[in-house]
Amino acid sequence: MVSQGFTVDLNKPLVFQVGHLGEAYQEWVHQPIASKEGPRFFQSDFWEFLTKNEWWVIPLIWLPVVCWSITKSFRMGFSLPEVALMVVFGIFIWTLMEYTLHRFLFHIKTKSYWGNTLHYLLHGCHHKHPMDGLRLVFPPAATAVLCVPLWNLVKLLSTPSVTPALFGGVLLGYVMYDVTHYYLHHGQATSGIPRNLKKYHLNHHFRIQNKGFGITSSLWDKVFGTLPQSKSGSKNR
Repeated sequence: MVSQGFTVDLNKPLVFQVGHLGEAYQEWVHQPIASKEGPRFFQSDFWEFLTKNEWWVIPLIWLPVVCWSITKSFRMGFSLPEVALMVVFGIFIWTLMEYTLHRFLFHIKTKSYWGNTLHYLLHGCHHKHPMDGLRLVFPPAATAVLCVPLWNLVKLLSTPSVTPALFGGVLLGYVMYDVTHYYLHHGQATSGIPRNLKKYHLNHHFRIQNKGFGITSSLWDKVFGTLPQSKSGSKNR
């Protein structure tokens, strides 16, 4: 793959190669390779290990945190229906975060060496190798770091007793998102909502990559006008 005189060697670690593509990076990264075997990222075995995660690690690590957080609000005097409402609202907030992050951060246009490199690590690798099953979910260490400002933001915008349940809802929304994302790539969805979601998301990868940013639903794509058209010319639903 040659761009501006630079050739990306897919048989060598990719992370520190892609930056050299410059402006040609955007075209290169959005030409997917539909292979279940992912590329090597780093020469170092240690750093390479940190880039890979099994999907089940996400619920294993984060669901106990969700339960602890939600229970904390319950112990502060809220009734079960009140806590449930806070959690549902937290999940709703996550769906907007999911859309916003995917559209405006994960699909940011880059052309500098470090811009391309960081984008490839963040999301470009997923678009280049969308079927790489060990790089579909977000690394738990990175999630843990991001949880700190998220907790502080929720704490700033709500009361001390509401914060744990609302945060737990957002975190639960994230877990649902990551597990759903893995299923959409590797699950055998044959009918109903799962099949439609799978078709919707794979359309984003292989046909119209600048639309269809929702993963768990198309709600915010409909709201913000990024719903892709079907092959017949009508909007997907």
